Amino acid sequence: MDDFEIQAQDDVLGRRLGLSRRRLLAATTGIASAAAIPALPGRAAADGPLIRPSKRGIILYTVRDAISRDPLGTGLPSGFRRVFEALADIGFERVEFAGYRQHANAEGGADLGTVEGARLLRRWLDDNGLRAEGNHGFIPGSWPLTPSDLDRFEQALEIANILGLDHMGTGADPTSSPYKADWDVAADKWHQLGRIAKRAGGTRLYTHNHDAAYDFLLDCGPPDAQGRPTRSSGIRRLEYFLRITDPRYVYLEMDIFWAHVAQHKFRTYTAPDGSVRTDIFDPIAVVRPQERRFPLFHAKDGRANPASPNGYDMVPFGTGDIDYSAFFRKLKSGHHYPMYEQDNAPGGAADPGQSLKFAELSYDNMAALRRK
Repeated sequence: MDDFEIQAQDDVLGRRLGLSRRRLLAATTGIASAAAIPALPGRAAADGPLIRPSKRGIILYTVRDAISRDPLGTGLPSGFRRVFEALADIGFERVEFAGYRQHANAEGGADLGTVEGARLLRRWLDDNGLRAEGNHGFIPGSWPLTPSDLDRFEQALEIANILGLDHMGTGADPTSSPYKADWDVAADKWHQLGRIAKRAGGTRLYTHNHDAAYDFLLDCGPPDAQGRPTRSSGIRRLEYFLRITDPRYVYLEMDIFWAHVAQHKFRTYTAPDGSVRTDIFDPIAVVRPQERRFPLFHAKDGRANPASPNGYDMVPFGTGDIDYSAFFRKLKSGHHYPMYEQDNAPGGAADPGQSLKFAELSYDNMAALRRK
C-alpha cells in the first residue's frame, strides 16, 4: 500500500470518528506512546494540558476574511465548509460563530442564517468533528420587546438548536451606559430573554464584555442637571450586572484581553464623599466566585504597549504579555471554553492566508499551556 492509499484510509477513518487528520495522528501516536511508556501516578493531573483538546476553540470572527472571500478567485480555504476543514486540521474542536454569512460563491450561498442554512452548517461541522459552542448574533435592542424582535429572537434560537449550540450571545455589552438605572433595565431585558431561551431548548444566553463594562458604575452622589448620579460606590458596571441577574438565565463570556485593558484604564473613581479612590481591577477575581456563569472566554492576547490608550496591542495567542497560564491555573474547574480571538488577524491583500496561519500558531500555543 502506497502513501496516498494510507492517507486516504486515514481520512476516511478520521471522518468516521469525527477527527481531523492532525487529531487522528495525535490520537494514534498518543496511543502508541502510552503503550510504550508506563504511566506515573499523578503525572497526567500534574503535567497535563491546562486546556483540554476538547475545550480549545476559535471564534470565526478571527478568520472572517477566509469565510467571506470569493472561492473562485483563490486557492485558499474560503467559505464555511473549507474553513471548517482547515480549522479541524489545525486541531480545533470548538467554534463560535459571529453570524452566518459568507461569500455568495461559496457552497450554500451568502446567507446561511436560515433553518436550511443551519442544517447545512451542522452537517459540515459534524463532517469535521467540530462542535459549535456559541454565536455572536441577534439580541434584541428594544425594550419592552417588540413582536418583530421576539419573532427574530425565536428564529435565532431555532437555528441555535439545529446547530447544537449550548450558548447563544452577543458581541456587545448589555448597555453602554455608565448609569445604574440603565443597567437595571438591561437586567430586566436579559432575564426575560434568558427565560425564553431556556424554554426554547435550554440554550444559555451570554453577554460579551469590552473594557467599558468594567469601568465604575455611576450610582450615587449629587445628581447632574438631568438628575443622574455623578459618583460611584466603587462597584464596576458588569460586576453590578452579575449581582442583580439570576444565574439560571444570564451568563457571561469574558473577553480576557478587554478585561486587561480595563485593568489598565479604569483605576480610580470618585467616591460618594467626593474623594478619589484607587481600585485596580483583577479579572480573575470576578470569575472565581461564580465560575459557572462564565462558560466561554475570549482568549485574545496582547503585547504591552504603554503608548497605546488600551495599554496593549493585539497579537496571536501565546505571543503577548497577558499571563494566560496564571489565569487558567487559578480556575477551579475545567469546564470553560477558551475561544481564540484576534480582531486584527486578517492580513489583507499583502498576506491573505495570515488569519489561518495565526490560528495555527495560536492553537499550538494554547495546546502548549501546562498545569505546572
